[in-house]
Amino acid sequence: MRVPASSDSNSGGKNLVVYDEPTSVLGLRRSPTPTTVEEKPLVSAASGGDNQFPSDDHAMRSMDWDSIMRELELDDDSTPNLKPNFPPPAHFAVVDPPLPGFPDQLNPAEYGYDNNNEGGGGFDIIEDLIRVVDCVDSDELQHAQVILSRLNQRLRSPAGRPLLRAAFYFKEALGSLLSGSNRNQNRLTSWTEIVERIRAIKEFSGISPIPLFSHFTANQAILDSLHQSSSPFAHIVDFEIGFGGQYASLMREIAEKSSATGGFLRVTAVVPEESAVETRLVKENLVQFAADLKIRFQIDFVLMRTFKMLSFKAIRFVEGERTVVLISPVIFRRLNGISGFVNDLRRVSPNVVVFVDSEGWNGISGAGSFQREFVSGFEFYTMVLESLDAAAPNGDLVKKIIEGFVLRPKIAAAVEAAAVNKRQGGGEMTWREAFCAAGMRMVPLSQFVDFQAECLVEKAQVRGFHVAKRQGELVLCWHGRPLVATSAWRF
Repeated sequence: MRVPASSDSNSGGKNLVVYDEPTSVLGLRRSPTPTTVEEKPLVSAASGGDNQFPSDDHAMRSMDWDSIMRELELDDDSTPNLKPNFPPPAHFAVVDPPLPGFPDQLNPAEYGYDNNNEGGGGFDIIEDLIRVVDCVDSDELQHAQVILSRLNQRLRSPAGRPLLRAAFYFKEALGSLLSGSNRNQNRLTSWTEIVERIRAIKEFSGISPIPLFSHFTANQAILDSLHQSSSPFAHIVDFEIGFGGQYASLMREIAEKSSATGGFLRVTAVVPEESAVETRLVKENLVQFAADLKIRFQIDFVLMRTFKMLSFKAIRFVEGERTVVLISPVIFRRLNGISGFVNDLRRVSPNVVVFVDSEGWNGISGAGSFQREFVSGFEFYTMVLESLDAAAPNGDLVKKIIEGFVLRPKIAAAVEAAAVNKRQGGGEMTWREAFCAAGMRMVPLSQFVDFQAECLVEKAQVRGFHVAKRQGELVLCWHGRPLVATSAWRF
């Protein structure tokens, strides 16, 4: 139900250090300067009822959030400001016909592996991994355990080339799936784990264009939509807020564009139950940052289990606000379906829907077998690891942190999602088919989004990355294969 618009704001945050993400690629810093503010009654962070996290309250009270942020060393401003001198891109590569889908079978020789690589281990290990997947596909779970035990003896650590490291992480994900220990395995329960996860995200953003490509393209698509309206009230429904660092640049843009009126941003984040601890950190950081910018800001959290029951009725919509829905494949994975979600989304009729695919979905149908989805994910994350090797030197500790705290949880979630889809029988439309069937049409991204994307890739200075356009999407590619694709849609 929609209620009259209100500009009231309530409570503020304590003294926390905020990760000051750059406004755009043009102001990108590797080690930004933090900001601290005193408590100000400018913003509201509301969350109530079923959306509270009482079971984790003791954990949150025991955490020293100032120490967590100081541990990240975000006040290091020794790196000089990087100012690009890139001319506006004359053109973008157009990927036409659409980039090919992933094969049902993986050929290790394409990655430089054959029977002679790594003492024969490269080819044999991938063969055994696919045998485990085949056993899971055919419900021969005992046989799968036997092969997996053999793999555990041969693949003891994530070392070597990207293909073998990917094999290790996917082997671990299969092991967790077969043992039933995959539930809540990505839950962060201590401040040390939170520090390491944030550090990994920060380091990943510093050496690879993948994270910032997702943030900048999504933020600019949101801003383009907001600028088309005279309403100063903006409401973003975010289904993958993470630690919320991407909102720093968005809020700064809103503050600069709305200097006369002050601007008003409301965020509703739909979060899984295991994100209880992180939501406290997200709320306090964004509240503080908004207070520093002197914009009115509210944030609400809706538990995923509540959204599953009530859909968009669990979210408060206000008349007069310009509504943006920000989604990724994660929401389809958590809801175990696409069509129902899109039909409910149509009833809300947001001003724009921004879809960011950073998991290699690429329009693959959910009707495929477990093997097909597994191999698709395996090839995708092998490419991500290849790009990481190109960006970081061999043996770099930063690379290990990124793999352990960013990529490994994503791989585990992808394998679990493929298993869930298998149990449900597949048969779903692709997200693009579901969007079109619901009457959605793609909205062209602005030239400034294109320019930012090109600048970001140039600034990364990692050979192999390039920007392309594909069926209306802006795509970050690694040697011709898509890694991130951003698109905007409207009913």
